[in-house]
Amino acid sequence: MDISLLQFTILGLAAFRLTRLLVFDKITEFLRNPFFTEVVEENDQGEMEVYYVPKETPIKRFFGELLSCYWCTGIWSSIALVLLHYVNSALYEPVVLILAIAGLSSILETIVQNWLQK
Repeated sequence: MDISLLQFTILGLAAFRLTRLLVFDKITEFLRNPFFTEVVEENDQGEMEVYYVPKETPIKRFFGELLSCYWCTGIWSSIALVLLHYVNSALYEPVVLILAIAGLSSILETIVQNWLQK
């Protein structure tokens, strides 16, 4: 496999963004919901906190554990993107480019927000 540093960087940013999209973003919550039970508890300050616990059935628990693990989902996201490259390179390029641009913009936004708060 011959990959340039630029291609590797773009693929890394795309995997980063896809992982965050699957694990954290509100827009993909509907994909995570079937695998989690929502638990609401009161903390020491009297505020209600929401926790998401993987469901008990074996398959739902497996996917719940996977989706609650940023590192685990990152591996599978990376595998999916590399497989997409080999299976359908015409689809791979725009998908990876869009995810990479979104990933870079989210990193830059975080840096700017932290800088503005100082």
